[in-house]
Amino acid sequence: MARTLLLLPALALSLGLSAQDGPTPVVPANDPVLEQLDELSLLPWLKNDPFTTDAGALNVHGFAPTDTPSYTPEVYRRRLAVLDERTPFKLTYNEQVQAYIDLYARRKREQTSRMLGLAQLYFPVFEEALDRHGMPLELKYLAVVESALYPGARSRAAAVGLWQFMIGTGKLYGLEVDSYVDERCDVYQSTDAACRYLKDLYRIFGNWELALAAYNCGPGNVNKAIRRAGGSGDYWSVYNHLPRETRGYVPAFIAVNYIFNHAADHNLYPIIPNYCAYEVDTVQVCYPLDLGQVATLMGGSAQEIRDLNPTFKQGIVPDVQQPVAIYVPHHMVDEFIEFEDAIMYSYVPDMSTPAPNMPSSRSTTVSASTGGGGTKYHTVRRGESLGSIAQKHGTTVSQLRKLNNLKSDRIHAGQKLVVKRGTASATTASTPSAAPAPKAPSNAAPAVTASGDSTDKPVEYIYHVVQPGDTLWGIAQRYPGVTVDDIKRLNSDMNLRKLPVGRKLKVRVQG
Repeated sequence: MARTLLLLPALALSLGLSAQDGPTPVVPANDPVLEQLDELSLLPWLKNDPFTTDAGALNVHGFAPTDTPSYTPEVYRRRLAVLDERTPFKLTYNEQVQAYIDLYARRKREQTSRMLGLAQLYFPVFEEALDRHGMPLELKYLAVVESALYPGARSRAAAVGLWQFMIGTGKLYGLEVDSYVDERCDVYQSTDAACRYLKDLYRIFGNWELALAAYNCGPGNVNKAIRRAGGSGDYWSVYNHLPRETRGYVPAFIAVNYIFNHAADHNLYPIIPNYCAYEVDTVQVCYPLDLGQVATLMGGSAQEIRDLNPTFKQGIVPDVQQPVAIYVPHHMVDEFIEFEDAIMYSYVPDMSTPAPNMPSSRSTTVSASTGGGGTKYHTVRRGESLGSIAQKHGTTVSQLRKLNNLKSDRIHAGQKLVVKRGTASATTASTPSAAPAPKAPSNAAPAVTASGDSTDKPVEYIYHVVQPGDTLWGIAQRYPGVTVDDIKRLNSDMNLRKLPVGRKLKVRVQG
């Protein structure tokens, strides 16, 4: 347990330190700000985080590790006055503000250190958005009060995310919420929505403190408090007329401004999160994914990937119409791009709880009796293709497809394939027969017959016109017998990482 810094009275006075605690108000146990701090301590990927900063370099005052400095009211007032000169907010010092300074600097020291570390992950995003909207950068501290910088935070009133949007307000500012996706948890989209909402509130009240209060309890409640206060536009004049849970909102905001600028004066130093802003990157996907399976394929932690993507409530990226961003550690991006085909094919939905718009997954079950020669199997590894497996086992792609009753070259990591049939009798159970081949989609250009082909069936080439949301995998699924590799081979002169709408892709189909 941290102990109070003990100094001789004269030395304490010279440093502006308080020798004993004064009778200041205490933040109540059911305070929403306090509840968010308690939630932060349960954050899975921070709970046992071993990374810390060099406290020796940051400890400019030479405090002992267990010291908990405390200062006189005059010191707090003077420090806030200096900060007040550099911000459009009124950083007033009073007993209510002191109560929240004590909360962050004394009662919840560990959580404060964790928030100082999380700031390195989220503040660059907040500052960029605030600067783009022409708003005070100090508004970044609002997310500290709202969610303790926990993107998955959920309040008693069902407000969600770093900026604690209710569903109605979130949708009003363009944040999608459904059974699988909650954009209130998306760092970039929720931050932009918060900027636009705060800008609108400032236009209404012309006062940042009242705008902050309205962000918490709604503009209607603030207008009601102003009327009850006789029309005053000063926050502290309407303070007693605000809802109880909102009264501590602005004092907490002022206290966070103070703590983040004077952390070292309170022997507080950031605990670095697993990832800082420069260590997280995004990849764009427009096909269904299980984030846990993606992590397994890339050799990462499923929990970390889910924690970085709280937008996807079930850990599942649904079949979306437009590309969406997935956040991954920076060092995994190249690996994701390299094995994207395997990642696309790795998704296996839970059929007990079917997701909307999820494609069904086929699997091939193989059973064999082992005789004198034995039946040889190969378990597909990450990044392997039928071609590389055939080469490894001295066989051909056609033979592998025949042995395993495969309708295409599509395989996924973990799948077991027969690569050699034993001399004893063997039975192979395959997937149910596929539905009749569909007609060519309406967005396909007229077919062109290829001459001189040696196959039994005539081969035709058609040109598929790329539509919004199309992927190579989705296009291949539309044409029987066509694989992603086929499309890449026939269109090798194009950059197929991006599919511009309207581009024509050559596709080979059996006649």
